[in-house]
Amino acid sequence: MKVITSLLAILALSAVTSFAADGDAPKKAEGDKGKPKFSPEEMFAKLDTDKDGKISKAEFMASPGAKKDEAKAAERFGKMDKNSDGSLTKDEMTPKKKKDA
Repeated sequence: MKVITSLLAILALSAVTSFAADGDAPKKAEGDKGKPKFSPEEMFAKLDTDKDGKISKAEFMASPGAKKDEAKAAERFGKMDKNSDGSLTKDEMTPKKKKDA
């Protein structure tokens, strides 16, 4: 009986530890293949490596996603850089919400 009680206690502790670790992890979108989903503000902070309040093309191109397909990343940077100044601001990085009619 003591063996069964000990096993149940160990299983309960491992389950609690597992849930605590999952709660600390970045959010994952449904259907995502294990990739964390970051808010636009979190993504901006990650990409702005020199912390000057804007993301240069070099910073953007150094991201893991850009390294997978550099041509596509360069095209995306160009579309996001609305004022064509060679850098992205938080406003340019944040998708605009459509207003309901």
